[in-house]
Amino acid sequence: MTNHQISAQWLPHPAAPNPTSAPSIPDTPDIPDTPNAADLPYAPVADASDAPGSSGFPARAFTCACGLSLPDETSAELHAMELNLCTTCFGTTRQEPVPGYTRPCPACAATGRRGPQLVWELAHAEAERVITLPLIRTLLPYHPFRLSELSDKVRAHLGLPPGRLPVGPRVRDLLLHLQSQGELALLSAPARLLQGTDVVLYDDPHWVRTT
Repeated sequence: MTNHQISAQWLPHPAAPNPTSAPSIPDTPDIPDTPNAADLPYAPVADASDAPGSSGFPARAFTCACGLSLPDETSAELHAMELNLCTTCFGTTRQEPVPGYTRPCPACAATGRRGPQLVWELAHAEAERVITLPLIRTLLPYHPFRLSELSDKVRAHLGLPPGRLPVGPRVRDLLLHLQSQGELALLSAPARLLQGTDVVLYDDPHWVRTT
């Protein structure tokens, strides 16, 4: 029986200038909006694997124990699909969004399987449909609030039990959009620095209205 084990390794990359604004990875494991209601960190806002070899992030090399040539990430993802493995963690159940930082894979609920990944992709699409900017603007408090607090408020407003939809990640994305438009200000300091000030991690960040 052929052994299939896909692995990804970050390649050395020449030093690159720091971006003018640091990408951030809000990480709030307190909101268990995953298929099995496990406490998983959120998917990153800026993921090094999204732009290998650019923005100061290194590229990755992919291999499989079966010996199949995997020259790039697309070929590794296609091979993972053939094996019914998650195309984000390649069956390992762990995601490494930036070199040296791993976490339970949010794409497949840390199962390593393609099936749960597809279910979760549909759940994200449904969350985008029902959790809209007008809804978030309606529910925004006029005092400083945590991401988890607003997520709980949205969940209660829509009558969603924890784990039904990725409420937390969707709310986070909309809050970041409002922040980029100047409607909100982030009050929290980073909880961790993953790559100096280039990639930082927030634990349940605070925002406040500016308008």
